[in-house]
Amino acid sequence: MNTSSDTIIAEQLQTLLQRIEAIEAQLQGSGVSPETNGHPTADPAPEAVDAARLACALPEVPESTFDQTVSAHRASLIRYISKKWVNGTKLRYYFFESGPFATNNIQKDMVRQGFQIWTEVGIGLGFEEVNQISEAEIRIGFLQGDGSWSYVGRDVLQYPGQSERTMNFGWDLTADPRGVDTPVHEIGHTLGFPHEHQNPFAGIEWDEEAVYRYFGSPPNRWPRQTTYHNILRKLSPGEVEGSVWDPDSIMHYSFPRGLITTPEQYRATGIQPQLGLSDHDKAQAKLFYPPLDDTLYPELQPFRSETLAIAPGEQKNFTIQPQATRTYTIQTFGNSDTVMVLFEDQNGDLRFVAGDDDSGYDRNARIRVRLYRGRKYVLRIRLYLNYAAGATAVMMW
Repeated sequence: MNTSSDTIIAEQLQTLLQRIEAIEAQLQGSGVSPETNGHPTADPAPEAVDAARLACALPEVPESTFDQTVSAHRASLIRYISKKWVNGTKLRYYFFESGPFATNNIQKDMVRQGFQIWTEVGIGLGFEEVNQISEAEIRIGFLQGDGSWSYVGRDVLQYPGQSERTMNFGWDLTADPRGVDTPVHEIGHTLGFPHEHQNPFAGIEWDEEAVYRYFGSPPNRWPRQTTYHNILRKLSPGEVEGSVWDPDSIMHYSFPRGLITTPEQYRATGIQPQLGLSDHDKAQAKLFYPPLDDTLYPELQPFRSETLAIAPGEQKNFTIQPQATRTYTIQTFGNSDTVMVLFEDQNGDLRFVAGDDDSGYDRNARIRVRLYRGRKYVLRIRLYLNYAAGATAVMMW
């Protein structure tokens, strides 16, 4: 063997050693041991290791503020419910078809599967893919390198412009070992559910500097504020309203060892949620979005008051079948916080007409709209709470 051949072999060996060291460093950084019970495991592809460490980064939006006359209890209930949709809403989603937000059908199909998984829970929300961005509440992009994220619940209606994304998938979903769980997680945010590891009832105490280092390193490379907002910041108790902590929730991150100091059982092992929706996820979804039976709705008649005898967070639904085409006013009465939404029933497909939310304000929800004789409408009212004595009612005139 000549000197030239020796040099080539040495360079190849050196390159191989560097690759092995890089893989081991990635495994150690993710909290995964390169050996199991003394037996070496197969080297995972670097892409798969990186994808397993990538995490959802929610956009920061201003927190709701209230007048001093709004009590802490009232404010907590508003925060708890305000991002949830009125039950019975059909959420329409759109995939960007060109430009940097577009992707291939394989990744789109994974997101479609995520919507189907939520549908199979049996909740009262519906989902429909549309090909016109103007019809969509949920606008889904695949800008690589921008992270995976979604606005939470009804925030999708308030903050992004009509041509902006409300959800993004910033890495190749086909290389993510979590598979469809990543779309299911982001859709969970769109339904109004926050990150479960930020539940104040979890009792998690962090090694904060270790958390900053972990999420500040590749592949996430988050600045400290992003890490604080998505990991270390605890939700207020009012935002989860006594919800028990579910470490297997689809809304919970996976964490390697070395980041959690308490509970002690997770100090050495970290937290690895099971794949798929947990039983608690399904129960929470049905709590806010129970199945609906449209045939049971009472009809709201002009000049006839209907009492809203429901508990905080519950909803009452009415049908409206105008006998004359004209402009109508629909309004709630009483000292209460409500969100009220009117839909037109177009052959069983409910289309948004108008809505109002009076939560946190010294007024009542009110809709003034032109309704047409011969058409059918559905009115949905969700109660935050009655904040003073007396019943809440709704009337149309």
